[in-house]
Amino acid sequence: MSGLISNFPYNGVVTVNRVILKPEYTVDDLQERVAVLCENVKTYHSDTGFVGGFVALNSGNISNEGGTIGQAVVSPLKDKEALIITFWNSFQDHERSHRSDTFQPLFKQVLELCENGNEELAYEMLWSGKAYSPDEAAQAKAAKEQYATPQAA
Repeated sequence: MSGLISNFPYNGVVTVNRVILKPEYTVDDLQERVAVLCENVKTYHSDTGFVGGFVALNSGNISNEGGTIGQAVVSPLKDKEALIITFWNSFQDHERSHRSDTFQPLFKQVLELCENGNEELAYEMLWSGKAYSPDEAAQAKAAKEQYATPQAA
């Protein structure tokens, strides 16, 4: 299923940048610089492999239901850490975008904010999906109840 990001190919590439803000910068500084950078990517690379993206800020919440590394209450990186996630047709398209003359100056302005430098990892998509509609969820539950094999205890 690939409905989470429209038009994202089954063999597309996801890139992840982790930004940790230097103490002298704010989330507003990050939002402003990343917005300018993202607008540039949308303008100059939507027709050369860019499919979409998003930026997420560490909210400070830690899931003790979904985590296994302790029972922390609040992340120390709350409002200091962000992920910049982009979706591309191919890794080569992504790399070409970073070499463009319009991208590099804006990218350097974002890097000025980062205490952790920058490492951008590329991942191949294995699965994506969006939630079922209420009707689809009801049908899925009914099918599970009717056809699912009980799990051994």
